[in-house]
Amino acid sequence: MKKAEYQTRQRRQLIDYMKSTGGKHFTASDAVHYCRDRELGIGTTTIYRQLDKLVSEGLVRKYLIDEKTAACFEYLGDQNRDCREHYHLKCESCGRLIHLDCQMVDAFVEHILEHHGFAINPARTTFFGLCQECRSKAGSCTAE
Repeated sequence: MKKAEYQTRQRRQLIDYMKSTGGKHFTASDAVHYCRDRELGIGTTTIYRQLDKLVSEGLVRKYLIDEKTAACFEYLGDQNRDCREHYHLKCESCGRLIHLDCQMVDAFVEHILEHHGFAINPARTTFFGLCQECRSKAGSCTAE
């Protein structure tokens, strides 16, 4: 009985952390650091196990961006389980991950499906390049 209560507390604290991210992506390492900094007493293995459970329950979405980057997660919560899939932009300079919800991309995805018979998976699709901030730092041309 005591062990079940302990698991419930850990899960609640992890969900509280995820809610505090405001819908932004986080890694398991981010969650570990958060729990350690606040001395919550949740171990790394428990965090990974709870994240896996939350993904399987549909409360959290897991993204695998590339083979060099740790998986990242997004808290969906109870009311956002059916939220729309979206694509990502990843800056190859600073590593920033940006949500991309764009009708032009949607039209491209529809074209690929209709004309090429291929369904693109938004959870596994990431466009790589340079974010506006890194382009500005590098002195690249920007639209004026």
